Amino acid sequence: MAADLTWVTDEIAVGGGIWDEAGMIAVAREGVTHILNMQAEFDDTRLANLYLVDALWNPTEDDYEPKPPALLRKGVEYALKALGGGSAKLLIHCAAGVHRAPMMTLAVMCAQGWDVDEAMETIERLRPEAEFVDVYVESVRGFLREYATTD
Repeated sequence: MAADLTWVTDEIAVGGGIWDEAGMIAVAREGVTHILNMQAEFDDTRLANLYLVDALWNPTEDDYEPKPPALLRKGVEYALKALGGGSAKLLIHCAAGVHRAPMMTLAVMCAQGWDVDEAMETIERLRPEAEFVDVYVESVRGFLREYATTD
């Protein structure tokens, strides 16, 4: 079984649901050390821990509603802490890797200093199934405005 993930940087992948042990084994084989799970449908933390992969479940609905800055901050802080060690490989995923995971990947990349449009273009080019819903992009932009004034 192949992992449903796409590396968008050397250390960040975006992907779809893991769902079961076979999926987690495939993810671990890809070298993933940390998982940021954005799907509300399934918490894969227990599965991740079985394979010594650190995981954060940051559940959010794919409801085309604005996402609060606190939700994005929780994910960004986890990602930046994980990536700060120098050897981490982070998978940001949701159920299909189309909306929520790309949204959070955008927030993480921008918190690392990427330009919003450049990050979106990179994610879309490397993972063509990614779709940036306007309300989610605006949620990221709102988060980044707040993030810039607090950090």
